[in-house]
Amino acid sequence: LAHITVEASSGGGVVTVVANGQQRIYSVKISPEVLDPDDIELLQDLVQAAVNEAIDKSKELAAQKLGAISGGLKLPGLM
Repeated sequence: LAHITVEASSGGGVVTVVANGQQRIYSVKISPEVLDPDDIELLQDLVQAAVNEAIDKSKELAAQKLGAISGGLKLPGLM
């Protein structure tokens, strides 16, 4: 899971976040066009949305990988 990544974006791709299967953020890319000193809240919202989506995708990936390994068994405490 540490070596598998997922990508999420917000604002039509102006903010992109890459995370691994362990919910660690690898990179955050922000397009210059979204940088507006008079509207910092928009940028904050876009970053938050992209990070949350990346974490959700990472959790889904982890569940799929662990489900494949465990043969679909529901192991207490893992998910």
